[in-house]
Amino acid sequence: MKIVDRYISRQFLVTFLFSSASFVALFTLIHMVDNLDDFYKHHVPGSRIVMFYLSSLPETILVTTPLSVLLASLFVTGKLSMQSELPALKSSGLSLARLLRPFLLVASCITLFNFVNSCWIVPAMYDWARGFEKRYLRNETRQNDMVHIRESSDRILTVARIGDDQMSATSISLEQFKGSRLASRIDADSLRITPGKQWRLYNTRHRSFEGGAERFALHPGAETVDIRLSADTFRMLNADPDQMTLLQLHRFIRHQEEAGISGLERAKVKLNTKVALPFAGVIIVMIGVPLSTRKKRSGLALEATISLLVGFLYLGMQKTLTGIGYSGFINPALAAWLPNIIFAAAGAAIFRSAND
Repeated sequence: MKIVDRYISRQFLVTFLFSSASFVALFTLIHMVDNLDDFYKHHVPGSRIVMFYLSSLPETILVTTPLSVLLASLFVTGKLSMQSELPALKSSGLSLARLLRPFLLVASCITLFNFVNSCWIVPAMYDWARGFEKRYLRNETRQNDMVHIRESSDRILTVARIGDDQMSATSISLEQFKGSRLASRIDADSLRITPGKQWRLYNTRHRSFEGGAERFALHPGAETVDIRLSADTFRMLNADPDQMTLLQLHRFIRHQEEAGISGLERAKVKLNTKVALPFAGVIIVMIGVPLSTRKKRSGLALEATISLLVGFLYLGMQKTLTGIGYSGFINPALAAWLPNIIFAAAGAAIFRSAND
């Protein structure tokens, strides 16, 4: 049976690579045609366009893997059936579970590659690709909302606007509490984090509240205030989860939670998606192989149609549920893993049906 395993594995891997290259080329062509006007309007050099699509290649491979794996598994299994190889294998006692082994072996290798791709390679390429999109394809303006940061258990730092350099801010207030009562407050026009990691406030107003009385002191100019926050705090607030590796994103979420910052649903969904999406390959194989063994004869057109329908159904479900997860309506981990759970259940049902 090792000869059969090698034969099926080789056929599956070659077909997957061809399918993946085809889908990547198709997605790239569609994106290019859709944005030709913007490229022309901004006079984008051809070398930059080539670099943009090369930097987007890891993410495109990751997204199109479910389509490629499904097409490859359907095509290879269908080919075995059309050439009467599958009936011969079954007559020799080969079970469906045993037939799945070489497919799952190759799919596991693809999953391992995509795990590394999702957690490290895609984030490394993200800055270049995202910067290109911001400059040439989208007119984005950075919006700054008031941010409340829990500096410690009894102090809250409020910032109205963070500077573009991520090391300064305007309209600052630092509130000190005793229990639920406001004990003191410092207001400042601006703030800058110095190279020595000191927090320097400008034009500060100090207020303290004791015994029902308020004391006020004005300090024009610069004043260094002891703030126990990392010098990277502002940069982390504006960081994009897509540009972080798995470990960086995990630390980012923990840092934000320790700072008492809410609205981390998107980052948590992204963290779980980085792990969940690579496993789509193994799950899709569990659907494709049993599904294809049920057909007597089929051509490539039918295999491609089925792969597109099921693949886009998976991607559509994944996109929809992550969007719901961003809004906080469902648990972030469930939003990322639910498509895998649903398709794994569907694969198990198809497997049982094919064995009957």
